[in-house]
Amino acid sequence: MADTTIPDKSLPAILDALDKANVGVAEQFPGDSSARQPVHVVYGGAHLFTADAAQKLGGVALRTLHDHAPDAAALAAIFALDGKLAQRIYPRIVDKLTREPVEDFRIDFEDGFGSRPDDEEDEHARRTAAEVAIGMREGTLPSSIGIRIKPLNEELKRRSLRTFDLFLTTLLDKSGGALPANFVVTLPKITAPEQVTALASACDAFEYWRDIAGLRLKFELMIETTQSVFAADGRVALPQLIAEGRGRIVAAHFGTYDYTAACSITAAHQDMAHPSCDFAKHVMQVALAGTGIWLSDGATNVMPIGSRDVVHRAWRMHAAHVRHSLVTGFYQGWDLHPAQLPSRYAAVYAFFLEGLDAASERLKNFVQKAAQATLVGDVFDDAATGQGLLNYFLRAMNCGAITEDEATERSGLTVEELRGRSFVKILHLRRPA
Repeated sequence: MADTTIPDKSLPAILDALDKANVGVAEQFPGDSSARQPVHVVYGGAHLFTADAAQKLGGVALRTLHDHAPDAAALAAIFALDGKLAQRIYPRIVDKLTREPVEDFRIDFEDGFGSRPDDEEDEHARRTAAEVAIGMREGTLPSSIGIRIKPLNEELKRRSLRTFDLFLTTLLDKSGGALPANFVVTLPKITAPEQVTALASACDAFEYWRDIAGLRLKFELMIETTQSVFAADGRVALPQLIAEGRGRIVAAHFGTYDYTAACSITAAHQDMAHPSCDFAKHVMQVALAGTGIWLSDGATNVMPIGSRDVVHRAWRMHAAHVRHSLVTGFYQGWDLHPAQLPSRYAAVYAFFLEGLDAASERLKNFVQKAAQATLVGDVFDDAATGQGLLNYFLRAMNCGAITEDEATERSGLTVEELRGRSFVKILHLRRPA
């Protein structure tokens, strides 16, 4: 029988090749330890946007909370929370709505703006850009912001690109050539890869003519058509869409209502928890796993406006949708009204805090045993679980459910280890020399 053992002299070459491959992956999808994915994005019509919009939305959200859930006991009753958990969550919601009510905002020139005469959209493109420049100077913008343009289909492509150009040109003129941190353009209703190519080319051209650093302009895809999930030949469409973005795509947002309509689901059953939505989002997760591209779920379209009973019912529906998204691995979603912010943060904070004790014990035990498979209570953990537990603490800390001090105390890790985002690296660095 032939000797199939790999010659010793070949092993260094094989290991070297693997090292190079791993480095290539790390360079392609760098782990930016300072990056924080927002828990939501608030969409608002461009005609309504002002430089202090986030503060105004926060004020409305805080008044809604005080009017319809004046204390922790009321919060517990509305969302069926444990009383002690509600006591922990309530002041954090108040603090969040006071300090940073909006984490991400999209100035909407599409559905939230509607079809208007060209001169009116031109005016709002220039006006909102000037407002963003004011917000940059006065420090009133959310930590992330952007615009949603109209689709690049045959009917609207010229209008869409004109708004893109007018907004960005005015913004640079008013801001002295600067863009806000974490600025992004949202491309909706994608039906063909060429539409993504066109936006990437528009970004290339704009950066060239305005002498902006390459790849400064980023955009995100709306996954809300069947063509953006599966191509005509049956292949998953997302890898090609991402490739056509040429390094500019940072996120993919699911559009619940356009997608369910495209699947011939009647309005009464168009819902974020519909099985067709879960299927599309699972495809998104698998297709984009490991790319570093953020995923976002859609919106609850029942607004908490009206009597206390109406508000409470809408809050419970919204919180159930948020929790469904979190359980299925979508950590960001859309909010369409400031009165949804209390239920957004209540659901997010409850999701992370109710499992904190168990996660703390499991992670500490797992690190101490150097990632050997362990049994904690009736839960069996293996190596993949370590990364999941690390992700849990990082997201809980980033969204404000727990403080940085709480995260380090409860996890047994340092801030640097948490933000390094790699459980394997933590174990490697802690291994005795």
